[in-house]
Amino acid sequence: MEVILLEKVANLGNLGDKVNVRPGYGRNFLVPNKKAVLATKDNLAMFEERRAELEKAAAEALAAAQARAEQILALASITITANASEEGKLFGSVAVSDIAKAVTDAGVEISKQEVSMPEGPIHVIGEYEITIRVHSDVAQSIKVVVEAE
Repeated sequence: MEVILLEKVANLGNLGDKVNVRPGYGRNFLVPNKKAVLATKDNLAMFEERRAELEKAAAEALAAAQARAEQILALASITITANASEEGKLFGSVAVSDIAKAVTDAGVEISKQEVSMPEGPIHVIGEYEITIRVHSDVAQSIKVVVEAE
């Protein structure tokens, strides 16, 4: 399935690129989320008419993401308290949603989809570096300190 990207998509391409994707990915994610349109002659002409508008919107989104990254950098660290055993193991875990809520409570609005935890949830007290990806081009690390209650 060939599509025209309406915005930059990580690991796929930039605004205006014509790419081949699997039909399910295009039909179920890219097109419904308005990240791409099918690559037909009509859509290609429509895209060329709207190219300047889309590029301006992409530049504004990038500038907003960089401003949010600066706000995250200003936080320096976030402290989360959780129930833990005497050995330091948590009863439960600290997951993406807990970190997103803690950062939002500290004053920077983020969603849980922006939090990247490749090692999975945190199960032990300590300090961890977590990456927050606010845009496909902008990522900011933050120190998360997990303490026992």
